[in-house]
Amino acid sequence: MTRYHPLLVAMHWLVAIMIIIAVFIGGPSLTAIDNSDPGKIMPLGGHIVWGLVIGTLMLIRLVTRLRSQKPPAADAGNEMLNKGAKLSHIALYVLVFAMVGSGIGIALSANLFDIVFGSSGATLPVDFSGISARTAHGVIASLITLFVALHVLGWGYHQFIRKDGLFSRMWFGKRS
Repeated sequence: MTRYHPLLVAMHWLVAIMIIIAVFIGGPSLTAIDNSDPGKIMPLGGHIVWGLVIGTLMLIRLVTRLRSQKPPAADAGNEMLNKGAKLSHIALYVLVFAMVGSGIGIALSANLFDIVFGSSGATLPVDFSGISARTAHGVIASLITLFVALHVLGWGYHQFIRKDGLFSRMWFGKRS
């Protein structure tokens, strides 16, 4: 077998796009809107739903990955790189779940589910800086950015230096 399960491939690309949007667009655009601006409620609600969908898709992806046949582990030609690749893939899963968890922590701590989705008419807190989950959310976003960059560098290494066709494993096509 040379390719991952088609559901894993689809989930990989869908979740990758969603994470890029959430981390690189959603977070910074929300930070730019003051909490006193009533216009922040709708995009904040979208960000919350987006994050929960990412978490759900990641759970489906993890279960699918654990239950489906996988191609043999990729070989980078160096044992240290092979171990680093495995650890970085695990780290991406852990970081994404931690990001979703810290987002839920922020929502619970600031009563965001009621404020954003309820009809209570409550307002956002002055800021989120006093919420420890918010600090974690920011740190995790930075770590996800780092690991996504490492992931792309690994792809580039395989694609342009090793020229081993590794990309095709996580692309659409017939499993063989």
